Amino acid sequence: MSLTKIVSSFFAPRQRDLQRHIGGGEELQRQALARLVGAAKDTEYGRSHLFGATRSYEDFAKHTPLNTYEELKGDIDRMRHGERDVLWPGRVRWYAKSSGTTNDKSKFIPVSADGLQDTHYRGGTDCVALYLANNPQSRMFDGKGLILGGSHSPNYNLPGTLVGDLSAILIENINPLVNLVRVPKKQTALLADFEVKRDRIAHETMGKNVTNLSGVPSWMLSVLTRVMELTGKTHLEEVWPNIEVFFHGGVAFTPYRSQYERLITSPRMHYMETYNASEGFFGLQSDPTDKSMLLMLDYGVFYEFIPMDEFGTENPTAVPLWGVEKGRNYAMVISTSSGLWRYVLGDTVMFTQTNPYKFIITGRTKCFINAFGEELIVDNAERGLAMACAETGAEVADYTAAPVFMDAGAKCRHQWLVEFKREPADMAEFARLLDTRLQGLNSDYEAKRFKDITLQPLEVVKARPGLFNDWLRLKGKLGGQHKVPRLSNGREVIDQLLRMNAPQDKPGSL
Repeated sequence: MSLTKIVSSFFAPRQRDLQRHIGGGEELQRQALARLVGAAKDTEYGRSHLFGATRSYEDFAKHTPLNTYEELKGDIDRMRHGERDVLWPGRVRWYAKSSGTTNDKSKFIPVSADGLQDTHYRGGTDCVALYLANNPQSRMFDGKGLILGGSHSPNYNLPGTLVGDLSAILIENINPLVNLVRVPKKQTALLADFEVKRDRIAHETMGKNVTNLSGVPSWMLSVLTRVMELTGKTHLEEVWPNIEVFFHGGVAFTPYRSQYERLITSPRMHYMETYNASEGFFGLQSDPTDKSMLLMLDYGVFYEFIPMDEFGTENPTAVPLWGVEKGRNYAMVISTSSGLWRYVLGDTVMFTQTNPYKFIITGRTKCFINAFGEELIVDNAERGLAMACAETGAEVADYTAAPVFMDAGAKCRHQWLVEFKREPADMAEFARLLDTRLQGLNSDYEAKRFKDITLQPLEVVKARPGLFNDWLRLKGKLGGQHKVPRLSNGREVIDQLLRMNAPQDKPGSL
């Protein structure tokens, strides 16, 4: 008998339990909030915000402010130094290193033992449960799962506490039984040098019966490209004949889908999107024919949502799940079993239905580039440009930047279109300095640029004088507070500007 058939029976109770998401969303979320505040009522944060007297969502919202990372940073740093019972009961030993803020190169997101179990691992379990429910003929457990992870390092050199990529934290703490059905071996999965890791993963896995993949599309594509180089094959199913599913998340899959479909031509191949972040595991694609994801409501996460037309105002409205409307854009706010309380995540979502609650990710609350997991924000861009200008004597009038998506060799880069008031003497040196300074400002960008494995050095294109004003004039936005988007996660804006920048073109058409 197929091992998958045997293993599938263990997921059947959860598959039935997930039906509570239909019609029971409000009850599941009220229960989640009660568990969270009950567990944390004797923490320092819980006492300060009257968790012990909290009996309703209204009580919670009244006494607990909305928080960004900056508001919680001081408490998180105390926790990293070993203090107990600050934001969550006990001592939190793990911290997921994420892209930084205006003031810091990196954020350190607490990941408690409770958060690992009731959110992150539960999300992984439900991912498999939903996939098996949709694909009863699956044989995924008859082979191995290739799980791509990051690395970790000591946290303030305190014994037993580490910081690192969330994926590394998950691999480090995973149930030993899972290691029987996953590759590569743990010491390879946790290597910090991606160039070495990629090569070792390819060598370790190309002779295995790999049936499923899990990871970020950009980095996984780089690994698969190396597998194809080593084997000399044309399609991945020639290496792994039983490959059937890629569980992907971290960045949008749309720019990569065509490349995966060229690489894997098997009609049995499936793709399942997940919404897992350093802060928690939030959503799963429950229906392969529907790109929206099911919001996971019975984890250690309580959700609130700020309408984007109020975001950034002095007193924005935050509504619980049962107050959302379909088709409206919201900034997501979370409270979690790792001690993030009313935390403004930075992602924006839109609900496509409310029974069950399903949504799509619509972007970020700020301009950004996150095509490859680099999470470059405008503050990084502004500061990086200022540094490059100071070192070269250049002066920038206007700019925009966007990704150039991966080619067949899994290579990609950022493209910057810059209008100079004073040009640098050496444009290539300006680009090199900008790239270097961005790495110093943003740890995720630095990691993705490591040894030019996937994300190549950025490209700077010189804009003709007046280009940006011409574009704004064409859009009816010249003057006032309007400006060209500084960073875009797609190429619509920059491609329009590049066409207008061509010498033979005249302003007035796109």
